[in-house]
Amino acid sequence: MDSEKPIGLVLLNMGGPDSLEAVEPFLYNLFSDRDLIQLPLGALLQKPFARMISHFRAKHVAENYRNIGGASPLLHWTGRQAEGIARELGEAFRPYVAMRYWHPTAEETLRRMAADGIERAVVVSMYPHYTGATTGSSVKDFRRTASRVYPELTFSVVEQWYDWPAYLDALAHQVNEGLNQFHELMRDGVQIFFSAHALPQKFIDRGDPYLEHVMETVRGVMERVGERPWHIGFQSRSGPVKWMEPGTEEVLDQLASDGHEAVLMVPISFVSDHIETLQEIDVEYRDHAHGRGIRSFGRSPSLNDHPLFISAMADLVRSNLEDGA
Repeated sequence: MDSEKPIGLVLLNMGGPDSLEAVEPFLYNLFSDRDLIQLPLGALLQKPFARMISHFRAKHVAENYRNIGGASPLLHWTGRQAEGIARELGEAFRPYVAMRYWHPTAEETLRRMAADGIERAVVVSMYPHYTGATTGSSVKDFRRTASRVYPELTFSVVEQWYDWPAYLDALAHQVNEGLNQFHELMRDGVQIFFSAHALPQKFIDRGDPYLEHVMETVRGVMERVGERPWHIGFQSRSGPVKWMEPGTEEVLDQLASDGHEAVLMVPISFVSDHIETLQEIDVEYRDHAHGRGIRSFGRSPSLNDHPLFISAMADLVRSNLEDGA
């Protein structure tokens, strides 16, 4: 850390379309990734299937992006996070972002790092909970691309941080901020509902630790928030495969059936606002909840570039460096 050479800080994330015209090619890139989605009939037909599915889904997905401003805010927030963490770490660090399914790609970022004279870097997955479908795919892509584009780069990778204490502190703070949205007379009855992105059940069955990591995060957050009723569900399920259960809609239905009228949604596997928070939770699940009789529906603020989260991630990087990375 005392070298005169700058140290790269690279945040890996999924990426999202930066315009409505980018929706279909973004979906094609996503559906082409066999680490994330294994379409039937094998690898040879993955790309033809991806082209067909992305074409047919693009119109509906583009309308969702239109509803949130016409583009994904994920690059904006991931860039802000990279800049904030690098600022906390000190002048020696240079921030970068590499997206899996849209720009800037790992190749674009690595070429920029080479041009900037970066010889050493810390690469951080912005998915707190490990699964081969997200962190695994992004890290594999970065390693593969680095070996081809910039083999001289020395880097370490932080793949998971689901139980990092300062991250749990920051998330618990956001949960309390969310609870404060409700009138004090009804706050004790608010049901805290953690919603994580679903995976096909076969990922869990093969030993993927994602569910275990998510549950550890929830337990760590609730230890900090205090004794309150909480629930967990899994969102963004689509297609004919068997998904993790229960689904977010099913949990909302059960809460309504049990007579609960106030729910706080907590997006647990996302660290910044994007389509799953701004459209799926804030619009679709809100409307679903209201339609079932849940009168008060709120969401805890996303971590985005909150100072507690930025500080937590800077400490995580320092710990990685101190461990001899």
